[in-house]
Order: sequence, then structure tokens, then C-alpha cells
Amino acid sequence: MQFFRRIADRVAGALPTEPVQLDDWRRRVATLVAALLVGLVALAFAKMGDLAQSAFSRLENEAWWLPLIWTPFLFVLFAAITRRFAPEARGSGIPQVIAASHNAEGRYSARLLSLRVGLSKLFLTVGALLGGASVGREGPTVQVAAAIMVKVHRLFRVKLTPGVMIAGGAAGVSAAFNTPLAGIAFAIEELAVAYEQRVAVLVMAAVMISGLTSLGIAGDYIYFGQMGASLPVSTVLVAAPLAGIVGGVAGGLFSRWLLALRGPEGRFSSLLGKRPMLAALACGLLVAVLGVVTGGMTWGTGYEPTRALLEGGESALWFGPAKLLSTLATAASGLPGGIFAPSLAVGAGFGELLTPLFPSDDAGAIILLGMAGYFVGVVRAPLTAVIILAETTASSSSMILPLFATALIGDWAGSLVCKQRLYHALAKDFLPKQETAEKAGSA
Repeated sequence: MQFFRRIADRVAGALPTEPVQLDDWRRRVATLVAALLVGLVALAFAKMGDLAQSAFSRLENEAWWLPLIWTPFLFVLFAAITRRFAPEARGSGIPQVIAASHNAEGRYSARLLSLRVGLSKLFLTVGALLGGASVGREGPTVQVAAAIMVKVHRLFRVKLTPGVMIAGGAAGVSAAFNTPLAGIAFAIEELAVAYEQRVAVLVMAAVMISGLTSLGIAGDYIYFGQMGASLPVSTVLVAAPLAGIVGGVAGGLFSRWLLALRGPEGRFSSLLGKRPMLAALACGLLVAVLGVVTGGMTWGTGYEPTRALLEGGESALWFGPAKLLSTLATAASGLPGGIFAPSLAVGAGFGELLTPLFPSDDAGAIILLGMAGYFVGVVRAPLTAVIILAETTASSSSMILPLFATALIGDWAGSLVCKQRLYHALAKDFLPKQETAEKAGSA
């Protein structure tokens, strides 16, 4: 009790003694309401995604060849709907939030984070999962959450700032993964253009409220299940650099290929842009073929095979590379959908490739390091990666340092292969052409 009293005294001492202005109260209430809504919407999104994947599994069980028709058809259908009605909803959703935060009250920011685009993002991502696309819902949840935060602040007539969008995106990560600390880390590493104390308080408040909403309804679940593995120091000295280099290089290659296919200055992006429906059809057919050939291992988020690997299961050695190709084809198709969960699945597959080099008892921990190395190689956010993996697996404290070592090495290896940070490079596609040209000229 004395400990909590001391905390309360310090908080009370830090509070301003002057009366809080009406604008501050409106901002606080808007953050509270928006964060509650983010938690509820994230839970509904997760449930809809699970139902879509279950429906696709039932279709696949009807006849093995059905996905060869169904998947390309839905790729073309949803790519056409996205292009025609909600072009701001294509892709992950994180680049949109980064782009919008450059000018919080600009017209293009209002389009990127409108409620219409957010809801379109949600339903189109669910549609992509219904087609077996290799997408995650975490990136889309970031855009949906930021759109909710912006809309509620507008309703309360609160001035929009980059902090409002950053807080919304961070709350989305927190609610999607049930990982509050990861939401804060992600805001710092990826979303924040100018991170300051006031933004920090806003982010933490939004993350806490959305996380508590999710926790209160869904319960205290651990995303990938509890993992109590640990590694001896002698194994860490070999495994961390190996997983960091292999995973980081593979993740960097994924980012480099995706930017070549869909980046604003990509070698093939203009070609795909000229024939968008043909590109979606080809990508959908590739995803379908990979799914059928691998017995369904590459469909959807990759959550089930990843959890199975972490719990001591085995998979074919081609799982990691096949999932990487499926995720790359899905992202190149122009469909809405994230790469967070699929990237963790790919990393688990590459970690599985390393397990024969170490004792069988260490397999789960080696796979976890593989996930860290690859994920950081893609998103280049080592702190976020470590916290996400620690929180989604309830890892023992002894795994934190090996994860950090792997993440830092993976970040270095990924940067050698792809110098641009993926989300920030893709964000240029959503900036006004004039601002993009100015940034290019000043670089």
C-alpha cells in the first residue's frame, strides 16, 4: 500500500494546479471514447477475420481445386473494388497513417483517415482472408483505429495533430495483438514524426483504454500461447547472430522486392499499375497454386502453423520461403491487408530451418529468434519486434536479451539489403505529388 501511495503522491505532484481548460477536457474525453471504440472494433475485426478463414477452410475441404478458381476471382474482384471505390485502403494501412501525420489537417490526410476508408479497409481485408490471401489484420487495424480517433476528435471539435493519429495507430496495434507495450513502442519507432511528451501521454492513454477494452471482453489471452523456453549463453552466441543475419537478409529481400513491385519508384510498379486487374489475377493465381501445393500452409495470416511450430510441432522446410512468396504476391496484388502476422509466420518458417543445427529442446526458442530476425528485416523496428514477441508468447525474461541481440543484428542485415524502411517508403505513395517532389529534391 505504501508503494501505491508514493506513486499516487508523485502523480498528484505532477498534475497542474491550474484549472484544466475546456479544450483539454474535450481532448481527454475524445481520446477515451475513441480508444474504447478502437478496442471494440478490433475485437469485431478479429472475429470477422476468423470467420472468413474458417469459411475458406470449409471451401477448400469441399474440393482441393476450388481455390484455384475462387482465390484469383476474389483477388480481381476486391482489387477492382479497392481501385474504384477506396484506393486509399490498399495495402497495409501503416503507410497511410505515416503519410497523414505529415499534415494532420490537410485534405489528403482527411481522405486517408476517413471513416469510410477505414470501414472499407476492414471489410476488404476480411474479403481478402475469405479468398485465402496471405494478409494480416494488424496493419489494417492501425489505419482503422487512426480513422476512428480522427473522427471522434472531429465530433468533439478537438484540433487534429499528428499525436491524435499516432495515438490511434498505437491503440490499433495494442488491441489487435493484445500487446499494450508493443503499441507504445510501435508509435515511437514507426508512426511518430515528432515524438514529444504530450504525444506520449496521449499514446499511453489510448493504448491503455483500447487494451483494457479488448482484455475485458476477450479475456487475458496470449496471442501465440505461453512459451517458457530459454537458451544457454553458449547457444545464444551462435543462434542470435545466425537468426539475425538469415532472417534480416530474407526480410530485407522481401522489402526490396515489394518496393520494386509496388513502391512509388519501383522498377515494376508502373507496369503493374497499367494492368491492375491482370496483375491481381496473376498474383491471385500464384497464391492459389502455393496454397494448394503446400496443403494449405500458406493461406491466411499464418497464425495456426506459427503457433504449432512454437509449441513443438514440425513443418516442411519449404514453409518459410513459400509463405514469403505468398505474402509478396498478396501485397503486390493491390489488395488491402497487412504483413505483420504473415511476416511472423515467415520468420517462424526460417527459424525452423535453423533448428537442426541446435539441440531439439531448443527448437521453440530458435524459432522465436527466427521470427525476430525476419520481422525486423521487413519492418526495421527492433524494439517493436522484441516487445510484440515477448508479449504474444509470454516469453521468460531470459529470452529478452537473445531477442534484442537478434533484432539488432536483423535490423543491420536488413538495412544492407534494403536501405529504405518499408512503411516510410510506401507512405510516399499516399503523399501529394508536390510534397513528394519537394522531399525528393531536398534529399
